[in-house]
Amino acid sequence: MNEKEVAELRRRYRKDKSNISRVCGCFVNEKKEMIAEFDHSLGLMPEEESEQILSVMKKTLSGTVGRNLWEVNFSTEQVMESEEHRLLSELRSTELKDKDSVHKLYETIIGSLEMEGNYVILLAHDRYDVFSYSADGEKGESGQVFSYIVCCVCPVKSGRPALSYYLPGNCFRSICADTMLSAPEIGFLFPAFEDHGANIYKAMYYTKNLTDSHVEMVDTLFHSQLPMPAAAQKETFDSILEQTMEGDCSLKIVRSVHAQVCAMLGSRKEDGEEKDEPPVLTKELAGDMLRYCGVPEERVTAFEEKYEEEFGKDAEIHPKNVVNSKQMQLKTPEVTIKVSAGCGDVLETRVIDGVRYILVRADSDVVVNGVNIHI
Repeated sequence: MNEKEVAELRRRYRKDKSNISRVCGCFVNEKKEMIAEFDHSLGLMPEEESEQILSVMKKTLSGTVGRNLWEVNFSTEQVMESEEHRLLSELRSTELKDKDSVHKLYETIIGSLEMEGNYVILLAHDRYDVFSYSADGEKGESGQVFSYIVCCVCPVKSGRPALSYYLPGNCFRSICADTMLSAPEIGFLFPAFEDHGANIYKAMYYTKNLTDSHVEMVDTLFHSQLPMPAAAQKETFDSILEQTMEGDCSLKIVRSVHAQVCAMLGSRKEDGEEKDEPPVLTKELAGDMLRYCGVPEERVTAFEEKYEEEFGKDAEIHPKNVVNSKQMQLKTPEVTIKVSAGCGDVLETRVIDGVRYILVRADSDVVVNGVNIHI
């Protein structure tokens, strides 16, 4: 699924557009015990509450493909005869009406997920009538129906007692602590929505935390593996660059790589329109960036070999997992300098009288503790 297809589904999570008629789920306590189950009709709920539930589930399709959203691939053998794919297919085909399948999914998630505290599992089925559109944007006939399930796991937190002013009684009164549903920590959609249809060989997995994708649940539920989390990708990339460049790892090289990766993100928009497919960083592209900086070929070769060793052969990384596209940061034990993206040339390093310095060009106003100073 590309970001355009994800956004197309995400726009449906409103009561007037969605065909989700009911939401089922269960409450799990900190001891991993399922202490309550529910199956609610959205049509019988107050409109505000049903909109809030849809809003929570919509967040399962938030974030960026390759950063918060990951494709989970099934092999042909899994699709034909595996228990994990059969369970997901039964949930979809029965539209969550087979209680045994629903319970099995709950048990699989609870048994494998390592999450502290209480949480709620939400599960829903949707049928999306995919309409065709003419070249001038006019809506045509329904081409096919995309049937899918969406599931998310939401932490549950206890609120604090508070003092409130009660207007009808013209007085203050205490409001008791209540249980609040947080945004989803993880979730998934099956099957994937590609080319306006279902791809049963893929699912889309969501993780809120960039440092922990809960791979233990992915392995149990899908019998598949995810790439390393986004935060770990950045740490690994930085480490490879530092190790393979050794004494040649200069501000010039790091600044140039940062600028080139940011340029990849900027190239997504051509003629005012954003491309469907996100840019990806590969071993070859990263190596070419180093060559552009003038890095010796033996260093580039060492980098590419280490890149393949850490990320895997033919690995593709989202550029946002490698750089902060909004700023570049330079840090010492005493000082942190943040520079807006594209302005890295205001920094340079220099040795003066045997002492290493970081120089910041200050052609415009300089403000210290809110006071404009003169240089």
